[in-house]
Amino acid sequence: MKFTGKTILSGILIWLVPFLVAIPFYSPEGALQVDVHFFKTVMIITGGLIGALFLILLFKEIPRDYKRNGWIIGITWLIINWILDAGILLPLNGMDILTYFGQIGLRYLMILIMSILAGYIAENASHNSHISS
Repeated sequence: MKFTGKTILSGILIWLVPFLVAIPFYSPEGALQVDVHFFKTVMIITGGLIGALFLILLFKEIPRDYKRNGWIIGITWLIINWILDAGILLPLNGMDILTYFGQIGLRYLMILIMSILAGYIAENASHNSHISS
């Protein structure tokens, strides 16, 4: 599978895994069964962990242009997560778009931030390894 396909697939999985982790926290009627702050903490940790793992896997395949690729991965994943939320999560919970962005949507910016920072870290590490070689 090409890098682009892996980027898209991993973006979908970054959305899907926390979604699946969230299911047991809800009753069959759709009511949250645990403290909302605990739930949000679990979601942030799950999303961050999955995102970091996929960044590690993708950056292993990037030979150069780390910063550029960090931006591309981050923007791709951000858009995928927003689209999946708009198509699945919003209809499930009936949240309007402004409430969604205030409570959930803006948190996805961490995907972009992590990916950009991974690109900068990889670029600096690559540059430093060339200097010390």
